[in-house]
Amino acid sequence: MSKPARKTRSRVRGGATIKDVARRAGVSPMTVSRVVNGSDYVSEATRRSVLRAVRDLRYSPNLAARNLASERGERLGLLYGNPSSAYLSEFLVGALDAATRHGVQLVLEKCEPTPVASRRAVRRLLAGAVVGAVLPPPLCESAAVRAELHAARLPVVTVAAGRPAADTMCVRIDDYTAALEMTRYLLSLGHERVAFIKGHPNQSASEERWLGYAAALEEAARSRRGRQSPLQMEQGFFSFRSGLDAARKLLAADPAPTAIFASNDDMAAAVIAEAHRRGLDVPRDLTVVGFDDTLIASTIWPELTTIQQPIARMATEAIDMLVAAVRGSRNARGPERHRLIPHTLISRHSAAAPRLEQRA
Repeated sequence: MSKPARKTRSRVRGGATIKDVARRAGVSPMTVSRVVNGSDYVSEATRRSVLRAVRDLRYSPNLAARNLASERGERLGLLYGNPSSAYLSEFLVGALDAATRHGVQLVLEKCEPTPVASRRAVRRLLAGAVVGAVLPPPLCESAAVRAELHAARLPVVTVAAGRPAADTMCVRIDDYTAALEMTRYLLSLGHERVAFIKGHPNQSASEERWLGYAAALEEAARSRRGRQSPLQMEQGFFSFRSGLDAARKLLAADPAPTAIFASNDDMAAAVIAEAHRRGLDVPRDLTVVGFDDTLIASTIWPELTTIQQPIARMATEAIDMLVAAVRGSRNARGPERHRLIPHTLISRHSAAAPRLEQRA
């Protein structure tokens, strides 16, 4: 009996194999692979048995497997590449709060927008022993990023995608309805020349907000049984600089808009800055509204009327969903795959009715 025991100890010192773990747990090697790769298609009893065998044999084909074997303290990846520092700041607050509550670690990795850079960023993330990933915009819709994570068989939660795939875990708001409500609000104030600054074309949320704006103008035209207000749009990219460029073009038009709806707060802040540079009073000469309700919305003057997208809460919900998927909760499937978070129209001081001469 002593010889087999010495042989087992020798094999463990030299590195246990997946077959050793499968034999100890009484399962197939495929089941062991599913457990160490974070699949939720394994019963909780089987998962515990495999993880116990992983610990006993010190099985560690890679850092991710060693991390999974602890059952707690998992490392979750968060890829970021958002041009808005205000958005990213709020997102990190929510993500870090949730990570602390669940006892997991967050591994942050910056990701440039090109496919090659995206693939490299994901591979750096995977080398950091992550067992799941959260993708805020714009990476939530990056084909290169999602393909790499899918190949690694990691659970992924996307955040703020305008049109998420049916088989993807996601947290979002209804961008279309939010933009529809904001445009209706501007029309209710009496504005007829409402311009729009579109968000980055690499995000479906940008298109949903544009469609909501256009639908509100069409709706108003039908109710008046008259000519529709012109659709004035300039392309933006969710950055302050792109908002400045768009504002200069819109305010140089003849006639100029009496209200500008920007697809995020950074671009709306840029519109206000350009209006002040031209000697315009906001909101007496020009109404400006935004989207997101990030910190900049309440720190500029005048404070910004905007759509409150609860960014920190969305990040928290994303971490909750990812932890549930990594730890094998059945709640990570079915109707819980898509979480729709309520939005709110926040009225502040940057919006008002147009002056009578503007209406004329």
